[in-house]
Amino acid sequence: MKDVTPLVDGWSLRLPRAGVTGLGGEPGGAVPAVVPGCVHTDLLAAGLLADPFLDRNETAAAWVGRADWTYACVLPPVTTAHERSDLVFDGLDTVAAVSLGDTALGSTRNMHRGYRFDVTAHRPAAAGVPLTVAFTSAYTEAERVRELLGDRPNSYPEPFQYLRKMACSFGWDWGPTLVTAGIWKPVRLEHWSTARLARVTPLVTVEDGTGRVEARVELERTASGENRPLVLRVRVGEHSTQTAVPPGAGRVTAVAEIPDPRLWWPRGYGEQPLYDCEVTLTDPAAAPGEDGTLDRWQRRVGFRTVTLDTSPDAHGSAFTLAVNGTPVFARGVNWIPDDVLPTRVDAARYRRRLRQAADAGVDLVRVWGGGLYESDDFYDACDELGLMVWQDFPFACAAYPEEQPLRSEVEAEARENVSRLAPHPSLVLWNGNNENLWGFRDWEWEPELAGDSWGEGYYLGLLPRVVAETDPTRPYWAGSPWSGSWEHHPNDPRHGTAHSWEVWNREDYTDYLDSVPRFVAEFGWQAPPAYATARRALSDEPLAPDSPGMLHHQKAEDGNGKLARGLARHFPVPADFDTWHYLTQVNQARAIATGIEHWRSHWPRCAGTVVWQLNDCWPVTSWAAIDGDERPKPLYHELARLYADRLVTVQARPGGQVAALVNQAAGEWTGEAVLRRVAVDGTVLAEARLPFAAAPRTVAELPVPDELLPAAEGGKELLTVQAGAERTCWFPVRDKDFAYPEPAWDLDLAVRPDGSAQVTVTARVLLRDLLLQADRLAPGASTDRGLTTLLPGESAAFTVTGWDTPTPQAAAAALFSVNAAVRQPGGSAGDREDGGR
Repeated sequence: MKDVTPLVDGWSLRLPRAGVTGLGGEPGGAVPAVVPGCVHTDLLAAGLLADPFLDRNETAAAWVGRADWTYACVLPPVTTAHERSDLVFDGLDTVAAVSLGDTALGSTRNMHRGYRFDVTAHRPAAAGVPLTVAFTSAYTEAERVRELLGDRPNSYPEPFQYLRKMACSFGWDWGPTLVTAGIWKPVRLEHWSTARLARVTPLVTVEDGTGRVEARVELERTASGENRPLVLRVRVGEHSTQTAVPPGAGRVTAVAEIPDPRLWWPRGYGEQPLYDCEVTLTDPAAAPGEDGTLDRWQRRVGFRTVTLDTSPDAHGSAFTLAVNGTPVFARGVNWIPDDVLPTRVDAARYRRRLRQAADAGVDLVRVWGGGLYESDDFYDACDELGLMVWQDFPFACAAYPEEQPLRSEVEAEARENVSRLAPHPSLVLWNGNNENLWGFRDWEWEPELAGDSWGEGYYLGLLPRVVAETDPTRPYWAGSPWSGSWEHHPNDPRHGTAHSWEVWNREDYTDYLDSVPRFVAEFGWQAPPAYATARRALSDEPLAPDSPGMLHHQKAEDGNGKLARGLARHFPVPADFDTWHYLTQVNQARAIATGIEHWRSHWPRCAGTVVWQLNDCWPVTSWAAIDGDERPKPLYHELARLYADRLVTVQARPGGQVAALVNQAAGEWTGEAVLRRVAVDGTVLAEARLPFAAAPRTVAELPVPDELLPAAEGGKELLTVQAGAERTCWFPVRDKDFAYPEPAWDLDLAVRPDGSAQVTVTARVLLRDLLLQADRLAPGASTDRGLTTLLPGESAAFTVTGWDTPTPQAAAAALFSVNAAVRQPGGSAGDREDGGR
């Protein structure tokens, strides 16, 4: 069996020589380095870099990405009887020269793949010899390749498309520019003999009740093992099979069949059983007393089928994922790297974030193309939580050259990662790129390129071929947005995937109602982070939408202007920061709700929504539902309502308003819907009780009788629809035109034995979008619910954890409502200690 020695300890980071702007410490000296890690985290630990997430420190850290850096350690003594020793890097970021003493072992130029160097010849003198990894600035390499291949358009003024590195290191409209370098994945010495498993790709399928694991194995042999017959054993759960490997063979396929396997399902559709899968390479000619094991590969797999229906129909052509033959409305979120310094994201953090997604009803996570192929920890968590993964290849918002030195790197990384991720049942779709096909057509790239390559050969040629050859068990789609062919506009909502950004950029969120795309892969609305997050990251006094730190942590073009225009269509101009902060978060939740409710009501014509975005990579005003300090925004809690199996919404149809009862559960939803036209003071003006039946995975529509439609004049009426435990409130006019009463409520505070506090608010009047901002009670406090609308006499209980000194006065001061924001611009009910009483 091979021996593995992790190279974790004893690393140092050599600082650049004198003349580097911004560097403290001794020029040319060294500081301790953590591996895996990156330059920024080592400099932070050494006290040589101010936290770039705070205030405007990002700009002072720009020099780090422009410098060259060297990591070094001393190899331990190598005492092994094995024939071969390899130095293995799972990931280097990005352009590096690897040397052992004075001997150059090789060079790297791709963050997205691993590297292996044969150091067998160096073993006798290895002990005490320095191992160095010298990183050239990513800027230096990108600018060199740009000079070599010619300039090409992109959406940001940084050269990220000229090397294979996480694009958003170079900044995005939600992220800082912190261009990393470092040994960002584990490094080790591997000692082995005879042969090793160079790559294992398990193709997992199910047909006629039988599960099948086809293990495609690539071998590497030593000289002595070249002509030796070997045996490959594949075990899946309790079932195993053995396959003979002929002498000299470098590739072999072994198959294990499992009768009646339990199927893996997305969350909400069934369970997520996983099977241990083990591939073992053995030498049958091993000496007596030895088991002959040469190498072993272990993962977990799940049995399921996945197909993508793109068939033409009366509305265009579909884009519907089906798992185990069941069509799915994808309740999705877009995922960006959870930290712009990705080595700080560990398995626990992945699980926290993905658990939050699952708890909000999400069943699909799209790994966006400006980021990474994530760690196996990410996909393991998705496997267990039942979160389907849509994986972009790392191409985003730019024209990418297809010539060398890039083309071979693209193919190598694609083959490696398609193979690496093959065991994960959660992975349901490979996607060629983010917005590049759209960019070529609509963003004036074509004339600027003048015939130069721009990536089309990757998305329509190389990548689908790699997927088909490496793992044909999953569908591939060329890009997002993409209509399926050049016969239609790339972002034609009638075909394939669509991105809806004109609404945020130029229009009002009510314009989501004007179209029914087949699959909405991106749409979103901005809001600032939680108050405590902004306060931790920014020292602005006073804190204001346009204070220096707030503006620096707003990366979108005219982002604050778009927020202001979005508010102005619905609310009076807020006169202070607290009201602005509350209303922008309300507007974000309202915008997403408008889109999802509309599109879900049109299932199966629309087969999915993927909100931009779940998470943030630092404290910033952005489209995220969970901010950079891991605090949920009101949007997060709203997603839990919008993505629940059962949803009630009022929608316009050609014949008038309908109550749409969306049932994505496995069972039929039946009952009596109660529709009420209600006056602002709570008086029921009219009522209807309508029986309904929504079959599993369908939408039932109930026409709203004319006498139930609230009058728009005066803004004093609303419609409520109650179906079982689900309710919606429909207002006929915008908030600034509605006659909200002055907020008034009663508040009760109870401290529970577990230390949590229950804040119960009982409405004396109609209260719209009542919000308890728990982080204003204590930075570590959180609550279990978001925006809540109450009719007179109704109560809502907010459970607060992490609040050490609960008082009714503090709870009242942390409560906000639309009533207060509309009636008293610049104030809220929370400004008064009596909480509106």
